[in-house]
Amino acid sequence: MFSIRRSFSAKLSLGILLMAVPIFVISLGLLFTQSRQMIRSEATGRANSVLKATMQRICRNLATIETATEANSWLITQYTQPDSLLALSHRIVQINPHIDGCSISTEPDVFPKYGRYFSAYSVKNGDSVSTVIEEKYEYFEKIWYKTPRIQGKPCWVVYYDEADSLGLTLDGMVASYCKPIYDTDGRFLAVITADLSLLRLSKVISAEEKRYPHSYFMMVENDGRYFIHPDSTKLFKQTLFSGVDPQQQPDLITLGHEMMKGNQGHMQVVINGAPCLVCYQPVLGTTWSLALVCPDSDVMKSYHQLTYIIIPLLIVGLIIIILFSHRAVKLAIHPLNQLLEKTQTIASGNMEVHIPKSQRKDVVGRLQNSFATMLQSLNFHMGSVRYSTEQAQHRNEELVQVTHLAQVANRQKTAFIQNVSHQIRTPLNIVMGFAQILNGPLSDDEKKSIAKTMKDSSTLLNRLIAMLFDSSDYGRSKEEISNKHEKVNCNDVAHEAIHDIHVYHPEVRIKFNSSVSDDFCIYTNRLNLMRSLRELLYNAIRYSDGENIMIAVELGPKKTDGPKTIRFVVQDTGKGIAESDRELIFNFFTKIDDLSEGLGLGLPLSKRHAQNLGGDLTLDTSYQDGCRFIITLPIE
Repeated sequence: MFSIRRSFSAKLSLGILLMAVPIFVISLGLLFTQSRQMIRSEATGRANSVLKATMQRICRNLATIETATEANSWLITQYTQPDSLLALSHRIVQINPHIDGCSISTEPDVFPKYGRYFSAYSVKNGDSVSTVIEEKYEYFEKIWYKTPRIQGKPCWVVYYDEADSLGLTLDGMVASYCKPIYDTDGRFLAVITADLSLLRLSKVISAEEKRYPHSYFMMVENDGRYFIHPDSTKLFKQTLFSGVDPQQQPDLITLGHEMMKGNQGHMQVVINGAPCLVCYQPVLGTTWSLALVCPDSDVMKSYHQLTYIIIPLLIVGLIIIILFSHRAVKLAIHPLNQLLEKTQTIASGNMEVHIPKSQRKDVVGRLQNSFATMLQSLNFHMGSVRYSTEQAQHRNEELVQVTHLAQVANRQKTAFIQNVSHQIRTPLNIVMGFAQILNGPLSDDEKKSIAKTMKDSSTLLNRLIAMLFDSSDYGRSKEEISNKHEKVNCNDVAHEAIHDIHVYHPEVRIKFNSSVSDDFCIYTNRLNLMRSLRELLYNAIRYSDGENIMIAVELGPKKTDGPKTIRFVVQDTGKGIAESDRELIFNFFTKIDDLSEGLGLGLPLSKRHAQNLGGDLTLDTSYQDGCRFIITLPIE
């Protein structure tokens, strides 16, 4: 046993080490590669998401300013008076929280009283708004006046206000929405500007909380000039290309051209000696471009932390490999221990043991297969005995069930015989009783009444006997071979059923509706159809108020497949049939109310008649005011 153990140990240990070490090294390499790609992809998606969210806030602010300016600019041509322009400028700043200042600057000598210059200007001072006529200066050459005048359309401009006339921006940096104003004759009249502090715009941009710790935004004009940047010394003084060596930093040159062209995307760029991920996007409606700069030290932080796990992971991996080799050696002789445990279990009388087949060709494998074959033989013989026992038990259960069904059938037979005896005895007693009375002296009216009662009882007795005959095997076979191709007028057969009912119940009013012509006929068995209709009308009279009984003849709904049908509908306004009893009413010898007259054969026989004629009898469950039965027959 010791030599076998040592042989197994040498083979398994060498094989496991040769297989596990390369796989372990390759797995680590793939882990690092995939981790780097995933982290970069996630960082790009995160940065683009932050950039888009920030861009949406910027666009909302700019759109609000544009809308406020456009909504009020038309008033300038309507009220071209100094006081009106001052009031309009004041109103625009006061009611629009996103606007820090507003100026309406006219062309030279529009107002002779003020000379060459007139500029109405309003600015926010905290919660208040100050409105003044600006001091005279050559504003015609300012970018906020000159650009829209030359282009002839509204535009956004950024500039540095040397005089810091707003008194509210960082070093006087302003973004203005400028719109040229023309009079009714198309002559240039003035420029209206809505000013936004770049300090406020910087706060709007910096409001995003999901950025990397050291990331920052920068915004540039179409000439590459910075006007938003964390380094305020670069604003309006430097561009993306300032101090850049095209040979050493071609990526930064490419980024500058991409942003100046108004393109959108992301790229890896080295900025101030540090690699960064830069996502950029143009600001709609302007010549500006916004970029989010994320240093690689933030983006790849989790990746760099992964390197601190490498050494412990290698150590743990080697330990696991050694332990796995040791475990493999133990597993080599584990089948012997399993065989010992299972043979002991079998020896104790428990045959519910499974010994799997082994693929090994050594002594242990052959021994395990021999035990497995032996156990299969034992289980086969035990299974045969168990199967015979189960079959005997199953037959016993079937006998118990058959006995129970026989007892139920016997009880049903007894109940049916009692019901038949009662139902027949009642009209028979009436006939016999009145027959004795006829022997005495009676008036003509009394004789007529007695004769009518005896006739009704005999008719009921005849109806019960006919039902019993129809329900018998002989009656069923006779019905099946009856002629089913008689030409039957649908309206006539309905009228005849009503007439037969009126013979015995003249006081009941039965309505008749038909949607087919009086000469409409089908080929069926008139007697069986008549029996079904009479039975439905008889039940409607017996179980309703007898006031709202109706029989209708109508064509069945059109279908894409299947034969055309005709429907005979009988409905009443009685108490209806409970939902729990709807499955029982078509069962033979079944009565919902044991105290009611009848044998429980009327509806089942009617349904059988309809089915033998190629149709069916159904209960319309959608009808809630009583009962509605429908006989559906094919139109051949």
